[in-house]
Amino acid sequence: MGNGVREGQVDFKRQDAETVTSTHLPSEDNQEKKKVLNSLMSGALAGAVAKTAVAPLDRTKIMFQVSSKRFSAKEAYRLIYRTYLNEGFWSLWRGNSATMVRVIPYAAIQFCAHEEYKQLLGSYYGFQGKALTPFPRFIAGSLAGTTAAMLTYPLDMVRARMAVTPKEMYSNIVHVFIRISREEGLKTLYRGFTPTILGVIPYAGLSFFTYETLKKLHADHSGKLQPSPPERLLFGACAGLIGQSASYPLDVVRRRMQTAGVMGHTYSSILLTMQEIIREEGLIRGLYKGLSMNWVKGPIAVGISFTTFDLTQILLRKLQHSTNVER
Repeated sequence: MGNGVREGQVDFKRQDAETVTSTHLPSEDNQEKKKVLNSLMSGALAGAVAKTAVAPLDRTKIMFQVSSKRFSAKEAYRLIYRTYLNEGFWSLWRGNSATMVRVIPYAAIQFCAHEEYKQLLGSYYGFQGKALTPFPRFIAGSLAGTTAAMLTYPLDMVRARMAVTPKEMYSNIVHVFIRISREEGLKTLYRGFTPTILGVIPYAGLSFFTYETLKKLHADHSGKLQPSPPERLLFGACAGLIGQSASYPLDVVRRRMQTAGVMGHTYSSILLTMQEIIREEGLIRGLYKGLSMNWVKGPIAVGISFTTFDLTQILLRKLQHSTNVER
C-alpha cells in the first residue's frame, strides 16, 4: 500500500511538472514562428524605408536605362529638374506606390528567406550557431534573392512601366495590370524574368556575402559582437556597391524588356537585347548607362536596408524578451 501511495504521488508530481513545463516554456514551434514573423516585419520595413529614400534617383535611372539618350550627371539633373517643373515635386516619386507594393513583400521574403537559408546551410555544413564560411554565405544570399524575385516579379514589371510613362497612361497599379493583360497578354507580366533571375544571383549573393563578411571581420578585429549603426550603413553601402556593379548590365536588359511595349521596341531575348543596345549605344555607354548614378543610389539604399533590418530585428527581440520577463 505504502509503495502504491508513493508511486501515485510521484506520478502526480511528474504530471504537474509536465503541465508547468508545457504551460510556461514556449515551444520551439512558437519560437520559430516568432523568428520568421520578426524577419518578415523587419525586411518589409527595411525595403520600404530604403526604396522611398532613393525613389527620385531610381526613377531617373530607369528613364535613362530604357531610352537611347546618353547618360551624364548633368543630363540626370536636367531630367529631374524638368520633371519637377512640368509634373510637380511629388511626380519624382511616381511609381513609388507600385514600388512599395513590390518591395515590401520582396524585401520581407528576401530577408526572411536569407535567415532560413543561413540556418539550413549551417545545419548542412555543420556551422549551426556559427557564421557560415564564404561559399555557403554567397549561396544563402543568392537563394534568398532568387526566391523573392520569383514570387514578386509581376509587381516589378508594373513598377517599371509606371516609372517611364506619363500619369495619363496608367492611373494606378490595377490599371497597369488590366491594360497589359488586355493589350499585350499575360505573358508580358513576366517579360524580362530570365535576366532578372540571372542578375539577382550575383547581386543578392554578393550583397549579403559582403555585408555578412564585413560584420564578421569587424567582430573578429574589434571584439564587439555588434557594429554600430554608422558602421552597419558603411558595410551595407559596400555591399550595394559591389552587388549592383556586378549585375548592372542584366538590370539594363531587364528594364528594356519590361518597357518594350510602351517604348516602341521588340526585344525577344537577352542576347538580342544586348546586341541591339551595344550596336546602337556601345558597350559601356549602353549596358552600363546610369551606373554612376547607381553608385550613389545603390549604396545608400542597400546601406539603409541592411541597417534598418538589423536594428528592427534587435528592437523586436528586446520587446519580446521584456514581454516574456513581465509574464
